[in-house]
Amino acid sequence: MTTPTATAATARRPGSGPLRRRLRRLRQASPLTYAGLLLTVFVSVFPLWWMFVIATRTTDAAARFPPVLTPGDRFDDNLERLFGETSANFGTGLMNSFIASGTVALSVVFFCSLAGFALAKLRFKGRTFFTVAVVLTMAVPVQVGIIPLLVLMEWLGWRGELQAVIVPFLVSGFGVFMMRQYVSQGVPDELLEAARIDGCSTFRTFWSVVLPALRPAMTVLGLLTFMTVWNEYVWAIAVLTPDNPTVQFSINQLQESAYARDFALMFTGATLATLPLLILFVLLGRQLVGRIMEGAIKA
Repeated sequence: MTTPTATAATARRPGSGPLRRRLRRLRQASPLTYAGLLLTVFVSVFPLWWMFVIATRTTDAAARFPPVLTPGDRFDDNLERLFGETSANFGTGLMNSFIASGTVALSVVFFCSLAGFALAKLRFKGRTFFTVAVVLTMAVPVQVGIIPLLVLMEWLGWRGELQAVIVPFLVSGFGVFMMRQYVSQGVPDELLEAARIDGCSTFRTFWSVVLPALRPAMTVLGLLTFMTVWNEYVWAIAVLTPDNPTVQFSINQLQESAYARDFALMFTGATLATLPLLILFVLLGRQLVGRIMEGAIKA
């Protein structure tokens, strides 16, 4: 006869959880599966590695066949040329991108969490309408709004200023919808009722009860938002000037700074522009992968 203690011990036994069962099935995958995974990793990583290799060499290395696969010793020289001999204002571009991406990420995380909480848990007239309106904003291509935004930036006098790439993106429809779904599924109504019984106001309930429960989703949203703003190219080219660029604008200026393209200089700039995103993903990528795996297990 199986006792409750034995049942509990079996449930806690390593390898009995759904995640471990999935890992076991992965270890039993066929060689063809591993070959496909290795090919995917190679195709994904090779362009980054080759970019770094050319950044450590001269431009003629980019035209060699077969391609050069080992780093050279010119990275310091290329860095010196990148920050000293070009008119791309690369240092200013890096600083502006850090400011814009960090500010927008923090703003999106806070305001989208607040809006998601309101749409998911508060009862007010027009809640369904506002939810549908948020979803509809996700269906409008960003390029459609460039001309009206340019006119607005001219009217505000922000053309060429850093706030022109910050203010229009302080809130995102995707972020509001994502946080609404997470609050609906991850924050029970009983917890909110208990906070109200204790005398918490609506904002105190959000700040002390809801916000701590949203940390995993906030991390994912912040990471995605930072990467999106950091890689923004079209809007930066449209609204900024070469004297006050973002990092993507600066890389574009490197491409146009000479009659012959200096691939070593361009790839050095691209390497520096990619490095913060790689560091950020290493630090916070576990949260992103964890959320994806958790969703897969629940499904």
